[in-house]
Amino acid sequence: MRTYALAILVLIALSPFDEGQARDLSAIIAPTTDFTKPEAYERNPGGATTTKKAPNRNAFSQPSANLTFEQRADFFVGNGFFKRLWVTAPASTDSADGLGPLYNARACQRCHLKDGRGHPPEGPDDSAVSMFLRLSIPPRDDVERELIRSHKAKLIPEPTYGGQLQDFAIRLYKAEGQMVIGYKEEPVELAGGEIVMLRMPTYSIDDLGYGPLHPETMLSPRVAPGMIGLGLLEAIAKEDILANADPDDSDGDGVSGKPNWVWDLTKGAPALGRFGWKAGNPTLHQQNSDAMAGDIGVSNPLFPVSFGDCTDRQTDCRMATHGDSERHGGLETGAEVMEKILFYTRNLAVPARRDIEIPIVLRGKQMFYESGCTACHTPKFITPKEGVPEAQAFQLIWPYTDLLLHDMGEGLADHRPEGDANGREWRTPPLWGIGLTETVNGHTYFLHDGRARNLKEAILWHDGEAAGARQSFVDLAPADREALIAFLNSL
Repeated sequence: MRTYALAILVLIALSPFDEGQARDLSAIIAPTTDFTKPEAYERNPGGATTTKKAPNRNAFSQPSANLTFEQRADFFVGNGFFKRLWVTAPASTDSADGLGPLYNARACQRCHLKDGRGHPPEGPDDSAVSMFLRLSIPPRDDVERELIRSHKAKLIPEPTYGGQLQDFAIRLYKAEGQMVIGYKEEPVELAGGEIVMLRMPTYSIDDLGYGPLHPETMLSPRVAPGMIGLGLLEAIAKEDILANADPDDSDGDGVSGKPNWVWDLTKGAPALGRFGWKAGNPTLHQQNSDAMAGDIGVSNPLFPVSFGDCTDRQTDCRMATHGDSERHGGLETGAEVMEKILFYTRNLAVPARRDIEIPIVLRGKQMFYESGCTACHTPKFITPKEGVPEAQAFQLIWPYTDLLLHDMGEGLADHRPEGDANGREWRTPPLWGIGLTETVNGHTYFLHDGRARNLKEAILWHDGEAAGARQSFVDLAPADREALIAFLNSL
């Protein structure tokens, strides 16, 4: 399974890891077996894009370090659009009106706080703005089954409420409802006698604004993921991702990563999914555009309807005043704005690693690798020289993800398919920057719904294909477990 497409000898030139000699790229990206010292270039997980700025609250909001002066200007213009607060139409300016009618947030930054991770609400007084519920139902007839089979649709929206529950609405309209979360805690005992409490969430909806849900409605909670390194993930060659896929577990290692093939709206054809908790979007542009329409209710070139996620059963919602403007090509936001947002999200830099040479981190790295975590959290890739933006081209990167789907067991299952992803499968999330979550966002909630309150809990929720790695973590001596956590916190 761990074969690589880039197994040819080439001359590495003009790259951040150039030593002026022919190198075998497959050897460079192979997982290390030497844990006595850091690997070459490991301090720069984003290659030449890595930011060396201080690891403070703004650690996830820095531009790729290799941008030109002019490109940095574009980055900060894109940042302005990413932070823009949208308002109800009509407004005194048509540059920021068109919010809703139903929505989850008024700005991209409201979900992706400081360009980092969202979190579940911490009690009744906390907002759920960086978390929401996806909604869908099983296909009802041959037409809908064919849409899924052909990848032209990745799900069938709930007939009344659409693809996600929107808990805000503009004035004079009703929100769709409010997410309700309950938790039940269960103990897990680790080697050495440590007891860790895992909290199992349940989800429901109160105050439904438009009538009952379909009886077969499937709910899937999602917190907003971090934004760093997305352009580098997009730049990884499709062949290098597929080289790690083993859907039938032909090598018998218990790990069966598979791709999610989803519809590329620009190309009008199926493409490899990379973005979202289930790899439901193939490109960063489509991910951004989908969020602009679904989360904020703003029409754009890929999602041109002015009423966002309002369904044909929400007739008043569809009749709401919109912000479509000739200035934006008959949309609420045009191609130019979406390009600036794309440039910004593509160039949010990965912070430099910290403490990579200290013994506890090196020991923890060894535990991470030997426990089998790298079977899914692939440490390294080299991006292509051509066919990708210049800043992301030919970089040695350390995302610790294979971008593939894996069965994570019943405990994490949402029982809601999305494209080729079934109800137990999730895309391996990248780990770079994970140790700065508390610094940037003030919390340590992890996994797709934030149920894990720290990294240890997140590991203990792993099951299915990751059951072996989880058990290895449980069986580690306490000092080795703490070392593994120290390694993760150095990423």
